[in-house]
Amino acid sequence: RGCCWTWPGVRRRVLSSRWRAMRDRLSRDFMRRTLRIGVSARIFHPEPGSTGLRSKNLQYLEESIAQWVMSRDVLVFMVPTVNTNGLLHPSNITLRHYARHLDGLVLQGGADVSPQTYSESPTKPEWSGDRARDLYELELLHEFVDAGKPVLGICRGCQEMNVAYGGTLWQQLNAVPGHVNHREDTSQPLEVQYAQAHEVELADGGLLERLAGARRIQVNSLHGQGVRELGAGLAVEARASDGVIEAFRVQHARRFALAVQWQPE
Repeated sequence: RGCCWTWPGVRRRVLSSRWRAMRDRLSRDFMRRTLRIGVSARIFHPEPGSTGLRSKNLQYLEESIAQWVMSRDVLVFMVPTVNTNGLLHPSNITLRHYARHLDGLVLQGGADVSPQTYSESPTKPEWSGDRARDLYELELLHEFVDAGKPVLGICRGCQEMNVAYGGTLWQQLNAVPGHVNHREDTSQPLEVQYAQAHEVELADGGLLERLAGARRIQVNSLHGQGVRELGAGLAVEARASDGVIEAFRVQHARRFALAVQWQPE
């Protein structure tokens, strides 16, 4: 009688244990199968006279980018800058370690690329760019490409990839003859603008045309600068109606290496 009285409780414990074991096994299988994608960090530099968070160096990623990448059941890791020779917190971790252990890289948007990075001077003080972020992302990009890992550059990331291969940028797209608006309202600061929808033409036989199954697609862009002279070893994948390059690929990368000027998220 005692055995029969305890049987339902024993059965529940057995079934619960089996369920936990199956759940843990599925979780381990998922972790083995899923991709691990790194996203470059956006950098906030301290503002003079500020307190709290605004007085600190911050590294962050944009939520829309993270959610877009994760929508394919991909694990997202923000890749921070590294400090191998700091006085307070030196580290043996380098960006090469991230390239070795992650499956791919997304270079997200943000502040302008510094004209100094492509051997020019800013035509306006507000276009001085973020030189510190440039140096970090250039190293990050080359580590992933050298490791044979796929890379996707978005907006600023597109411009950074062009500069990495020796290209230059339009510091002001208004200088492009017959230019179209690549952002909503150029009279407003970039941080309060919305993406501008416009059409791009994909290169005949290119990677994007094969993926899209069409020669023309609508995209959303939000940029006041853009690719001017294309870097060495890069092939155009898309152009806007004003001729501005909207996408390109790295021809000799061992794996997928593509840059788009628009906001796919």
